[in-house]
Amino acid sequence: MRAVTVVKAVDSHTEGMPTRVVVAGAHLEHDALPGDSMNDKRLQAIAHRDGLRQFLVNEPRGHAAMSGAIVLPPTRADADVGVLFLEVSGWLPMCGHGAIGVATVLVETGMVPVTKPVTTIRLDTPAGLVVARVTVTGGAATAVTIENVPSFPERLDAVVAVPGYGEVPYSLAFGGNHYAIVELAAVGLPFDRSAQQPIAAAGLAIMRAIERTDPPSHPTIAGADTCHHVQFLAPGSTAQHSRHAMAIHPGWFDRSPCGTGTSARMAELWGRGLLGLHTEFVNESFIGSRFTGRLVRTDTVGGVPAVVPEITGRAWITGTADYRLDPADPFPAGFVF
Repeated sequence: MRAVTVVKAVDSHTEGMPTRVVVAGAHLEHDALPGDSMNDKRLQAIAHRDGLRQFLVNEPRGHAAMSGAIVLPPTRADADVGVLFLEVSGWLPMCGHGAIGVATVLVETGMVPVTKPVTTIRLDTPAGLVVARVTVTGGAATAVTIENVPSFPERLDAVVAVPGYGEVPYSLAFGGNHYAIVELAAVGLPFDRSAQQPIAAAGLAIMRAIERTDPPSHPTIAGADTCHHVQFLAPGSTAQHSRHAMAIHPGWFDRSPCGTGTSARMAELWGRGLLGLHTEFVNESFIGSRFTGRLVRTDTVGGVPAVVPEITGRAWITGTADYRLDPADPFPAGFVF
């Protein structure tokens, strides 16, 4: 029998968005990626293991909106589990829906000790420590609340010249990844899934324009310097209930309400003085699923005023699989169609 590479994964979805949680295989479970921090390992994965990401998310094993996470030993003493997050756009510093999916998988598969009614799991992510509190009912994870990394508005009421769209007002905020926040009306498009292709095109144009003229830069996280997410706000969005279409490089939409995007939106509202601490905020996705968030305390990041968000959502296990790579497979990294 010829040798094959086998990656063991538990698939899940968080409010509609998939997370393929790799629990063994790929020569990563034994800490093969060098680095003193999870972000060091992320940068090593970008440089040397991107074929693994493509193998997991691209067709024929994945699809155009696939995302996932790899469970590793933690690099810090105050964490229980290390996690690297990946999606079609690349290796992420943090992923909110992915953290909820990982926590659900860890509890429901018994990979961590389970306590009732709440199991707390401390996740070592490239963006920093994320604490997941999993509500356990009858052996099932019925809700997950994550305390995310400190989030902050990087710029408010900026304007960028976008070819084909003119001067587009936007704000930029960090919630684990950088997000451009744009009123959908500013590009003349309706909040309707039938318009998803022109909305995605507008999002990509805005990403390119921001990265060309004034790219973001995180004060402490190396390699967190891209804008690959545009949060298009639906008409009528407020500081209590916001709806959005989340366009993501290279041209797809988050199905979930987006945990790091929710964090960035709350940080933006906080920066405007519109959302205070301990105030409930509901963020609704393009498909109508919801996360509930709140800001729990203030902080600083490299001297920048910041706020710490919590996000509550749900995830469900959808299957388990051994993903195999035969040496004769003509598409070892999959393909994009």
